Amino acid sequence: MSADRKLEICCYSLESALLAGKSGADRIELCDNYPEGGTTPSYATIKMAVEMLSIPVNVIVRPRGGDFLYTDIEYESIKKDVAAIKAMKTNGIVVGFLKANGEINLERIIEIVNIAKPLEVTFHRAFDMCRNQLEALEQLKWAGVKRILTSGAKMKAMDGTNLISEMVKRAEGEIIIMPGSGINENNISELLKQTGASEFHSSAKKFIQSRMNYFNEFISMGGTADVNEYSVVSVDAASIKKMAEILNNNM
Repeated sequence: MSADRKLEICCYSLESALLAGKSGADRIELCDNYPEGGTTPSYATIKMAVEMLSIPVNVIVRPRGGDFLYTDIEYESIKKDVAAIKAMKTNGIVVGFLKANGEINLERIIEIVNIAKPLEVTFHRAFDMCRNQLEALEQLKWAGVKRILTSGAKMKAMDGTNLISEMVKRAEGEIIIMPGSGINENNISELLKQTGASEFHSSAKKFIQSRMNYFNEFISMGGTADVNEYSVVSVDAASIKKMAEILNNNM
């Protein structure tokens, strides 16, 4: 792949991270808890991923699902997680903070950037939920954030290409704009052309059915609209390989 083009794969388990690494991913965003949109994985998972993977591992630091307006106690937990993850020699962390009025919580992101140094900091799709994305872009550049993960303030990145393209121009090489949400082998080439971005984020998700052959039909432990409790979210190796190939060939 071109030296400045990268494919980041969001993985919700150690096994899927290892599979993504073997399939051509350039970097892993390591998460837990797919139904909540990604929360902080266990320390054992993080440690093993760093030890077993030859590509960079960025870890999401998010104590719960829901919004990005954290209480003081939640924020203290986030700071402790960042310090602990830094000690595990990961490549970076992935965070996002908003105020109640929809603005970026600049004070908190600056503090986290300083705690995390020299790890790189990615501001995740809390960015898409903020009041003014172009204003937030300038704030995050000033704060020393390495990259912004964004769908262009739309549900899917393909629908947000106008804003993403504008952000790439305004970034001026000072911050990386990484499109994400709904990216796959069928649209990554078009996103590359339309946005001018050099890094792309995909979950490349695939659901694997449980290997259990006995189920208690009278009890349910959870599940969501797109995955039942007897499925495990993993990654599609063929999709990752194809995306990596497309990025490599579109020189």
